[in-house]
Amino acid sequence: MHSAAFVVAFAGVAAALNNGVGKLPKMGYDTFNAFACNYNGSDVLAQVESMAKHGLVKAGYNSLILDDCYTLKNRSSSGALVADPIKFPNGMKNFTDSMKAYGVSASAYSDNGYETCAGYPGAYGHELQDLMTWDEWGFNYLKYDNCYIPFDNITQENMFGRYQRMSNAIAEYAGMTGKFFEYSLCEWGWQQPWVWGRQISQGWRIDGDIKPYWSAITAIIDQASFLWWATDFYGRNDMDIMEVGNTGQGSPPGNLTNDEAKSHFTAWALLKSHLIIGTDLTNATNETIEILGNIDLIKINQDPNVGQSINPFRWGINPDYVSNSSYPAQYWSGNSSYGVVFMILNTQNSTEQMFFNLTESWAIRAGRQYSVYDMWSHTHNGTAVRNMTLSLPAHGVAALLLSDAGPEPADTGPPYCGFFYQCSFPNGTYASN
Repeated sequence: MHSAAFVVAFAGVAAALNNGVGKLPKMGYDTFNAFACNYNGSDVLAQVESMAKHGLVKAGYNSLILDDCYTLKNRSSSGALVADPIKFPNGMKNFTDSMKAYGVSASAYSDNGYETCAGYPGAYGHELQDLMTWDEWGFNYLKYDNCYIPFDNITQENMFGRYQRMSNAIAEYAGMTGKFFEYSLCEWGWQQPWVWGRQISQGWRIDGDIKPYWSAITAIIDQASFLWWATDFYGRNDMDIMEVGNTGQGSPPGNLTNDEAKSHFTAWALLKSHLIIGTDLTNATNETIEILGNIDLIKINQDPNVGQSINPFRWGINPDYVSNSSYPAQYWSGNSSYGVVFMILNTQNSTEQMFFNLTESWAIRAGRQYSVYDMWSHTHNGTAVRNMTLSLPAHGVAALLLSDAGPEPADTGPPYCGFFYQCSFPNGTYASN
């Protein structure tokens, strides 16, 4: 735990790059967590078929990112990328057309440097040429990594400028063709991309690569608890590919419990991260499909009218605004088109009773009662007046949607104010103080 409080202070969020793409978080699949470099076209198409079979395409997962290792390690004599003919024997365009038959578009991976992280050709110095190739292959989205970057005296740019090279190329290519690529930065949070990322892209990673362990999930949630403000339409914090489904499999194999996987998905969905599947769906359990296909949480993630993330209103175990990668903020809330959203996260290793006052959330109207909808059980669970207590298992989560149900009952009684201090009767007599 950090000994000093982290104070979130910001003057305002920079204007988003609104070029008509990426208003909402991306939903899809990425090959990296499940397969690393060990995949081919047949493996990937099997994932697409499984996405369609299990209703995930219908739920909104309509893109697939071919992560590292889909090309040869050398460019052509003209400097163009060459699709790996062994992995994709019928050519990349035929492969992406096969995906589109299932309603899934193709997305590219590349790198800000000379090589990708696995040693394949990076896009540095080939930005416009590679965009042309990806367009010819049928891609419309770019995940852009950060390995093998040139020396400072070559680029004479910091991270912002290095990533702006591709953003400028995307704009140039759109001027030539009318086609804009959605652009997502994989800079690992090295140089505060949440400050500048929205000027040039639609998403930015906030931390290093995720791993399929609870400690990795909590570390990312902890980081996001101080950065939630950066997310809105057309630009958002990217909390990385999801690890849901990778218990006992994946690269590396994971050990998340079902409750941990639900907490993981809930946080990613309600903090408005991209929702990118990263598990082998051909052997997915019913529990994995149920989590990934939670349409109530997806509806909040894809809200067409509210782009902001939920935010912590109380840290719980820790003093407010204190970072703890093992025990991040537990009490979160925010607004949506469908009601007030609450995420209550039990980060402890035992079942806990989690209590909160409704008015701790800025989005709640004081003096009102609220109907409660559980976004995991998909049930209406009565009416809440002033506060709630939830029993949550170790590392478990509650995802609630509260809808205004009118004034609270007249006989509710004291306390008369959610914020007790300075609460007064009409005659000027304090009910508090």
